[in-house]
Order: sequence, then C-alpha cells, then structure tokens
Amino acid sequence: MSLSQLDGMAVPKIATTLRDAGVAGAGGAGFPTHAKWRRLDDVDHLLVNHQESEPIYYMDRWLGRERAHAFAALFEALLGSAFETVVVTPKLKHRDWTRGLEAVTDATVYLPEDLPVDADDESGVVFAYTDDEYKYGMESILLNVATGTVVRGDDLPMDHGWIVQNTETLWNAYRALDRDIPTTRTYVHVAGNVPEHRFLDVPIGTPAADLLDAAGRPIGSLSDAEVLLHGGPGWSFRTDGTPAEFRVSKRTNAILVLDADTVAANTYGDGRIEVLDARDWGGDHETTPTTLDPDAVGVPLAANPAIGPVEPADPLVSPGDRVKRREPIAVPGDGISNAHHAPIDGIVTDVFESRIDIRFDVCPV
Repeated sequence: MSLSQLDGMAVPKIATTLRDAGVAGAGGAGFPTHAKWRRLDDVDHLLVNHQESEPIYYMDRWLGRERAHAFAALFEALLGSAFETVVVTPKLKHRDWTRGLEAVTDATVYLPEDLPVDADDESGVVFAYTDDEYKYGMESILLNVATGTVVRGDDLPMDHGWIVQNTETLWNAYRALDRDIPTTRTYVHVAGNVPEHRFLDVPIGTPAADLLDAAGRPIGSLSDAEVLLHGGPGWSFRTDGTPAEFRVSKRTNAILVLDADTVAANTYGDGRIEVLDARDWGGDHETTPTTLDPDAVGVPLAANPAIGPVEPADPLVSPGDRVKRREPIAVPGDGISNAHHAPIDGIVTDVFESRIDIRFDVCPV
C-alpha cells in the first residue's frame, strides 16, 4: 500500500498493515502499535511524543530533522484520513532541531507559556513546545501539559480522543504504510561506564556484546561490580539474564553499564532505576547514528514480555532454514501480538520459546 491509499481505507486494514509489519512502541514500552490504531474511529487527534527526555538520546531529534519531508507526508495523509489535528511536542531547548519540520508542515506553533493547546479549535499540524522537564516524556503527563487532557486510572488516551506515539514508532509506521517495509532495525544509545558514547543503527536482535564492543567496552571487560541496564538514565531496568544473553528488541533505545552500588542506591518500585543525578551525563555525544551490522542476531518474539496482554509471535522457521532480510519469520500469536521479520540475510541456527537466532550468511541470488 501507499500513503495515498489511506483516505477511505478501513481501520482494520490500517491496523493489520502495522501488525504485519511488526511495528511496536520504540519509546520503551514495546506495545504493538496496531492495538492503538484499531481504535482510530474513536479518536480525532494524534500526539507525537517528541520529548527526547533522556540526556543521552538523539534518535527523535535526528529523525525529525533528517526525515522531515517523510513526516510531513505522513501527517498530511493522516490528516486527510484519520485525524483532525497532529500535535508534535518537542522541548523548547531543542527547537533548532525541529525548525525544518515546523516549516515543511506549515505548523502552528505554541510556546510553553501558550499551553495547553485546545486541539478542538485547531486543525492540521501544531507544535506544542514544552519546558525542560523529564517527566513530560511520560505519556499521560505530556498529554495533560500539551493539551489539558486528563487521563485517570485505567483510562487510555484513546478513551479521550487521542493516540500518542513516539517519533521513532511513527517513522516505522510511515515505512510500513507507505513502502511496505517491516520493522527490522532500531536506534540504540550506549552510555555509562564506556569510553565512547555511541548512537547506533542496529538490526533487531543485536547482541549486547556487539553494542559494547562498539563503545570500547568488550563484554569480557565488565567486572562483577558492574551491571548492564536497558533504558536511559531516567528510566531503566536490569537486563534479563547476563549481558552475554541480552538481545536488542524493538523497544530497546539504550543500554547502560553502571556500577552495581549506584544501581542499588537508585532502584525504585517495580525495579525502575533512575540515575539522572547519580553522575554527569554530559560530554562528547554521538548525535548522528552509525550503522552496525553484527554477525548474528537473536530476534525476540515479544518486544516486552513484561506487558501482560501482549503475546509472543509464533515462529514460521526452523533451524537450518535460510532467510532473507525482511522476510517474515514469525506471525502474530493469539491476542495482542506482532509479526517479526529477519533483520539480516542468513541461516536460522536456533528457535527458542522467546527468540529466533540467525547467523549472517550471504543469500544466493
């Protein structure tokens, strides 16, 4: 399909396209995107979470600047078929990154002192710039600050007429809706006790060992007094299993190596770790992604197994099968679930309950 086909297309077709492309929340939760978009008939507005709340993140800013025309085309198509208003919500301090996107979308601009936006009185694309507050990156708080919408209890933004999506998630939605390209890569930052901060464009399933090597910390150099986290300084968790077992999923936006004592002193309810003030996160940051292609990947069959309603996908492949990049390797399971695709050309080496391992190998023509 293409963006030009969105106008008049049934909601189930749009949602199914996103499901079959494996689009999932890239902002940290990993929730299958199609589950939100199945409720397009219930909403009038799209809120683009462009907050970049972590001090080491650049993926949203970079995408907004470098893919401005693609986002403009996506917004125009969605405004013609699904939404009355698209509200983009960057921090004011990042406006130099977003002026180009403002211009190509002919956006109405609200500064922090002008908020909240009354979306029912607006149309088209609106930029709602916020002050520099970490908590504004949280979906319900951002929705309230930017638009005055209050989401309480078990309510969802869709219950109040809104779909909220992170910028990278929308980039993947654009590729699925306009080009039939599935989600097989993601952007990951590597920081903490590493010689070099890295901003990497990697295949889904990339091992932590390859990420750490790229940042100058081979996995064997981690001491017993260090731990590997997934997530950013303001919101992260210990990785499941050992660093050697960790694989990038569709929700992985950063990994951190930190001292175990620091982690223990800054762990809160549900295991969330917040180390924003535990160290200096400044320094020389890589602000443009570098492509990294490992020799092998392990594709998780659920982006975030901790989310109860989400079910893992069902494998389509077996050990020994040869697969091509972007070829389907798992179909959605029962309930809320996503498809998954081969992020590299190669041979399937193992199929586990939670992931599919693929070793790179050049596929014959």
